Amino acid sequence: MSHTLFHILKAECPNCHKGKIFDKQSILTIGFPKMNKQCDHCHTQFNKEPGYFFGAMYVNYMLNVAQGILIYFLIRPFFDGPFDLRMFPIIAGFLILFTFFNIRLSRLLWIYIFKNYAN
Repeated sequence: MSHTLFHILKAECPNCHKGKIFDKQSILTIGFPKMNKQCDHCHTQFNKEPGYFFGAMYVNYMLNVAQGILIYFLIRPFFDGPFDLRMFPIIAGFLILFTFFNIRLSRLLWIYIFKNYAN
């Protein structure tokens, strides 16, 4: 499992772990991800069918909700009560900051979830 997480964070091909999924090397790159159509090494197709990455939107939503909850609990001790409207801009700012990371990570997770489907 730890090897899989390592390969996901390095954005490597789920099949051979040698080719890159994105054009840019780092998962922390700012901007909308430009994906390779296939692995340079084993020629695995990353986009299996039209609309394949619609499911990655749900993974992205899950990541945003989890991060929002985590940020809420991290900043909660700095406010008087459990609900303060000043928390919303802080949480929103962090979620906007994580946007490009989440897009890449959600696509990577989606590819790895279905890596053996319709190779």
